[in-house]
Amino acid sequence: MTTTADTTTTHPLFQRRSTWLAAATLVVGLGGGAWALTHHAANAAKPDAPKTPPVQVTTARVTPQTVQVYRSGIGTVASMATVTVKARIDGQLDKVGFVEGQDVKAGQLLAQLDPRTLQAQLAQAQATKAKDQATLVNARADLKRYTTLLSQDAATQQQVDTQKALVNQLEATVQNDAAQVQFAEVQLSFTRISSPMNGRVGARLVDPGNIVHATDTSGLVVINQIDPIAVQFTLPEDAVQDINRVQQQSAQPLSVVAFDRSGAQMLGTGKLILLNNQIDTTSGTVQLKGSFANPQHTLWPGQYVNVRLQLDRRPDSLTVPAAAIQRGQDNTYVWAVDAENKAENLPVHVVQIADGTAVVDKGLTAGQRVVVDGQYKLKPGATIVEPPPAAKNADGKDGKKAASGSSN
Repeated sequence: MTTTADTTTTHPLFQRRSTWLAAATLVVGLGGGAWALTHHAANAAKPDAPKTPPVQVTTARVTPQTVQVYRSGIGTVASMATVTVKARIDGQLDKVGFVEGQDVKAGQLLAQLDPRTLQAQLAQAQATKAKDQATLVNARADLKRYTTLLSQDAATQQQVDTQKALVNQLEATVQNDAAQVQFAEVQLSFTRISSPMNGRVGARLVDPGNIVHATDTSGLVVINQIDPIAVQFTLPEDAVQDINRVQQQSAQPLSVVAFDRSGAQMLGTGKLILLNNQIDTTSGTVQLKGSFANPQHTLWPGQYVNVRLQLDRRPDSLTVPAAAIQRGQDNTYVWAVDAENKAENLPVHVVQIADGTAVVDKGLTAGQRVVVDGQYKLKPGATIVEPPPAAKNADGKDGKKAASGSSN
């Protein structure tokens, strides 16, 4: 019995499929190996992630020192006294005795009204007084004669009493005449209008030749006293307790310093003369006034100024440069640097900032380093580095600048 061979394994189509499968398996294997080798090489060649470089900043030490504590506010310069010069009687303005904008002294003639009518009234009053005085002298002489005759039984008591009454009546008349003379003299003095104080006059409001009246509201001229001069300013209501405390500790008035709007130029130093007796409930502030000597007229009525009210001196206060203070949404803070040159954010309480120095009473200790420049680059935990100090020559000049200057 003959055996028939398996035609499936020897069929040409089957042989070709096997070859394709073997080839595909080889390709897949070769591709996987190539990918593994490439991935391994890429991982081996990938460098480590670079480290964050240190942040270059400038630092300063927290320094204890004695500082002057201020309360700052915005104020307005005001005249210590203002007078609107008016006529007290009706009359024609004959002449003006001042130049607009000049300084005047107390008692200086400012204006002259026509005096002729009042001079005539004064002369009339004086004549009436002289007439009544002559009548009184005669009546007194008659009383003396009647008194003598009465002692000689040559006159009656009634005659003496009647004469006494006449003398008293004439004495009262003379007194009235004297009052009329004095009144006429006062009225005549009103024709000469003098300055009631030292100050500076403003614009002339009435020209010579006009008729002025005592009821005029505008007046002739306005005088402002500008030496001394006042500065009115406000402070928050919480300053009242500090001011009262310092005033009770010292018999001397508190010092007030005025600066221009920029705060760079000092305009004058004065003393506190008023702490108002009531806090303004609408604004939560209290009004104060300082008096300033103003011989150079550096302060002028209506001028806006920055005011510092000096309270007391605090020894061993912690200070940092004002540039170190940063302001956040909720508080003020500084960037402090620890022993490992790591930056950290520390909240602080600032008492005041003045003259480029900040006084801090909470959050820092003496000797700590704080960042004064370059804060915008910092994050908590960042490493900091300070620029090296510039090389100095023996004379204290920058060595690089000196070298470049000598080469030119």
